[in-house]
Amino acid sequence: MTPLERMRNTFAGRPVDRLAVQPIVMTFAARFAGIPYRDYVTDYRQLVSAQLRVAEAFGIDLASLCSDPCREAADCGATIRWFADQPPAHAASEALLRDKRTLATLKLPDPLGGGRMHDRVKGVALFRERVGGFLPILGWVEGPVAQAADLRGIDAVMLDLVDDPAFATDLFEFVTALELAFAKAQVEAGADIIGVGDAASSLVSPGLYTEYVLPYQQRLIAGIHALGCPVRLHICGNIDHLLPGIATLGVEMIDVDYPSDLAKVRPALGPEVTILGNLEPVRYLLNGTPAQIHTELTRCHALAGERFIVGAGCEVPPHTPPENLHALAAYAAAAAG
Repeated sequence: MTPLERMRNTFAGRPVDRLAVQPIVMTFAARFAGIPYRDYVTDYRQLVSAQLRVAEAFGIDLASLCSDPCREAADCGATIRWFADQPPAHAASEALLRDKRTLATLKLPDPLGGGRMHDRVKGVALFRERVGGFLPILGWVEGPVAQAADLRGIDAVMLDLVDDPAFATDLFEFVTALELAFAKAQVEAGADIIGVGDAASSLVSPGLYTEYVLPYQQRLIAGIHALGCPVRLHICGNIDHLLPGIATLGVEMIDVDYPSDLAKVRPALGPEVTILGNLEPVRYLLNGTPAQIHTELTRCHALAGERFIVGAGCEVPPHTPPENLHALAAYAAAAAG
């Protein structure tokens, strides 16, 4: 069974030869390949090469384009802070939409216009050429709150939801159109699944989430589904208070970070969603042992049930000992036996 077949069978509840292994490996991949992280995120050829090296070395069932949250905002004209060997970051004090009036003048950038979004689309196409039909290719877009924060600043967005919800929803409208165009370009280039990262939404109260955020997450995910592509939802942090809304999204897969209570997640989301997580990355992957990882994955697997994919709740730390990353594939194989 190919990794792509393994993922699709897991989503459909059909038998698999073993559990799929799909951790988010970004800074670790660059370090393993011996390249500065700035090169990894600015040259799709370097990213693709590093991802494939890690997939082969550690038995990972994924070719991932997830790299940093600065692609869409950069193409909109936002100021980005660059570092030699760590992820780029947004300059909150120089946020593109620090003046709300700027939103009315903002134009949707072309995902194929030669910018940072285009670099990711080229990466999808190169993955398709190299491993298409074998490894599942994971494209990536930002969710409504995450991208709004990239453009406006996280503190400002949180205040907008309370003080100026009309502006916040106008911003979410722009972001949803932006991300749907970006997703479409990646699907057309060959992505098998689109990840939606909306970590900032975990900071929103249940009431504000349901009223203002959830409708745009629903529209984004429905739009990706209309492209014929499944969705992997990634919300870092504790999502327990958002579970009733998340249950309405219809995603095929969700990453559950370690602060969330996995015993609550499965009953809330139902039996058809595939769960990855919720292994604590620092405690177990960075500082633990293979035996501890096996024990913790056993707990996660028991709570998640059959539709379970092996991985940590969030990104694999860059200095993770190789034997600890190997432990993920070792558990996947042992659990199938």
